Amino acid sequence: MTANTATHSAAPTPTPTPDSTRLMPLKGLRILSLALNLPGPAAVRRCRQMGAVCVKLEPPAKADVPAGTTGDPMSRYSPAAYAALQQGVKVRTADLKSTAGQALLHRELARADVLVTSFRPSALHKLGLGWKALHQRYPALSQVAIVGGPGAAAESPGHDLTYLAENGLVPGLDLPATLYADMAGALQATEAVLQAALLRGGTGRGAGRGVYLEIALSDAAATLALPRGWGLTASGAVVGGGHAGYAVYSCKNGRVAVAALEPHFAQALCIAAGVAWNGEATMTQADTHAAVARFLATQTCAALDRLARSRDIPLTTMGKSTAHVLIQSPVRNR
Repeated sequence: MTANTATHSAAPTPTPTPDSTRLMPLKGLRILSLALNLPGPAAVRRCRQMGAVCVKLEPPAKADVPAGTTGDPMSRYSPAAYAALQQGVKVRTADLKSTAGQALLHRELARADVLVTSFRPSALHKLGLGWKALHQRYPALSQVAIVGGPGAAAESPGHDLTYLAENGLVPGLDLPATLYADMAGALQATEAVLQAALLRGGTGRGAGRGVYLEIALSDAAATLALPRGWGLTASGAVVGGGHAGYAVYSCKNGRVAVAALEPHFAQALCIAAGVAWNGEATMTQADTHAAVARFLATQTCAALDRLARSRDIPLTTMGKSTAHVLIQSPVRNR
């Protein structure tokens, strides 16, 4: 929650490459992915950015799908997202229920360090990919299995929305702004790949042998819900609406998200809004909430952007016509 600098409105720009990416900590690691849709491919994408060689086997496209789509449903839902997720990944088509597909699968498994899957356990067993059999045949191979729920719940159907709902993260009737559980699960799967690489390369017990790591998307959603469970975002809590400097307000031509939590930020906001500063308790008073709301309602997004820069207040304006383009469409890599 700590803010060090003020922010203001702007169209999202590509995130600068993190230092960990430039260091390529997964260079030399080979990942085979059978994962479809979002969590698995997003995890593999991150691993590729950290230097891993990534190969993906996709099922053949069904006969009734539009031309140009693949066996990964994401290619139908969002071709742009599919292209971004597959950039730099060697994608091959394989019917894993066929003899030829199985032969290709096992050629790739023999070369891989980590297998990433997103099937129910029963489906993996039918393909001969249960962990016991897999580990016996390829003892150095690790598996990161992305599932819906932990243990027996891995066989139950679900998606991002239901995992969020299970954990109290779907208030009202509006859909969440993004696929939080899927992306949190992708990050945890990336972490699992790093764990597997560290364990395999270590010198302690089990060094050089593969490990099985399960990532449940419902658990990923539960992790995101922890601040709520701790009461941090409960109604009236500091970041639950109780602090006048941490809220979303209407402004003259849109909205503004204000995150002036620390005393020096909160004091700067009070000065701008014409509120007398009497210490941190000022920010929990109803009069302060009302005064800040009245002030912000008179300001345009442009004026608030200038205020953020000149007074060092952490806020982001959201104009009524703001359009965010979040996905670029790179050339697909095959």
